[in-house]
Amino acid sequence: MDLNSSPPNSNSNTAIPVVSTFSSPFENPASVQDGPNGSTRKPISLWPGMYQSPVTNALWEARSKIFERFFLDPPKDAPPQSELLNKTPAQSRTTILYNFSSDYILREQYRDPWNEVRIGKLLEDLDALAGTISVKHCSDDDCTTRPLLLVTASVDKIVLKKPISVDIDLNIVGAVIWVGRSSIEIQLEVTQSSKEGSDNSDSVALSANFIFVARDSKTGKAAPVNRISPETEREKLLFEEAEARNNLRKRKRGGGDKREFENGEVNRLETLLAEGRIFCDMPALADRDSILLRDTRLENSLICQPQQRNIHGRIFGGFLMHRAFELAFSTAYAFAGLVPYFLEVDHVDFLRPVDVGDFLRFKSCVLYTEVNPDQPLINIEVVAHVTRPELRSSEVSNTFYFTFTVRPEAKAKKNGFRILNVVPATEEEARHIVDRMDSQALLSTRGFGK
Repeated sequence: MDLNSSPPNSNSNTAIPVVSTFSSPFENPASVQDGPNGSTRKPISLWPGMYQSPVTNALWEARSKIFERFFLDPPKDAPPQSELLNKTPAQSRTTILYNFSSDYILREQYRDPWNEVRIGKLLEDLDALAGTISVKHCSDDDCTTRPLLLVTASVDKIVLKKPISVDIDLNIVGAVIWVGRSSIEIQLEVTQSSKEGSDNSDSVALSANFIFVARDSKTGKAAPVNRISPETEREKLLFEEAEARNNLRKRKRGGGDKREFENGEVNRLETLLAEGRIFCDMPALADRDSILLRDTRLENSLICQPQQRNIHGRIFGGFLMHRAFELAFSTAYAFAGLVPYFLEVDHVDFLRPVDVGDFLRFKSCVLYTEVNPDQPLINIEVVAHVTRPELRSSEVSNTFYFTFTVRPEAKAKKNGFRILNVVPATEEEARHIVDRMDSQALLSTRGFGK
């Protein structure tokens, strides 16, 4: 059939109508009941979620029900919460189920090329679930007080313990495990049984710890949050471990772990720099099993769009992690020449908020490698910069550290496979590598993030 057979001005062309899912909230912003045409009017706070995954959308809708009174009918000069409550971890515990085995559309939205779950999309959901749990803990169920503004401050660590299939149902369960004055730590576990209906004790496929901070929604200042009362032995142990992590973070911020590069540290720097100088000064004589750090770099950029915002109007933290992961994966792929396999995300700090319209640049590099024949490790750094060309300024918003290996089945097919050593060309790069190696070793010896 010739689709262009009708003349340009013919009336036989049929226009295909496009119908929006939700009616405009501006037509009657005070109402969330059925409209005159039977459509449900959503408060504006719920709109951003429809651009995210269906899981993130569901989590944001659940979270927004607590905030609904504030967005639809904000009380005049509503006071803050007057009395802090004592809550248990069980009161914030939330579970979300992915029906991959029966929901074809959901399964296809999360499938990667290797029939596993897309880690980047899962990172978005983890951030959304952690935010919903923090709101549940901080809610005082009092419609006369103004709700808190809760934002992602950092991610302690995300560790993948086994592959996550996209064909088997998946659960994510999380709860608040520790509370400071204005900060909250949430632990999340992704569980998936190896077989449908089995109850394996090793079903935890991924674990993550998120730290949120509370701000007064009117003044923007740090606000106190409800206390927590661990009940079970496991809850008490998790609280103690989180308390230790919090103390370590405080020491790092205060410079307590800052080291002077003297004696042996200088020797480590010189060893790292020695091969880099050969690459720069005598490239023909450089070690063919090494590569300069700067030659592993990749970069991408974007303008932050309204569809990427969260319910508070800022760019969704899970979206930033998703984009950083995709770039890190590509960097590891281009470096190794084989499909990488994700292992973990190290501690992430959200240093400054990202707004709609911001010019965001992601820069990645292979920071260092660990040449282990059984499981070679590729450590990727991704730095997100908020760039403002009008002001000639660029600020770091986030720094992410991802660890990958290569898929065993891919490595087995490539005879003579090897991972190159990464060497710095400048003293600044060498210091940065040593800092990261030592930070990783410190967390491992103290048992954090396991």
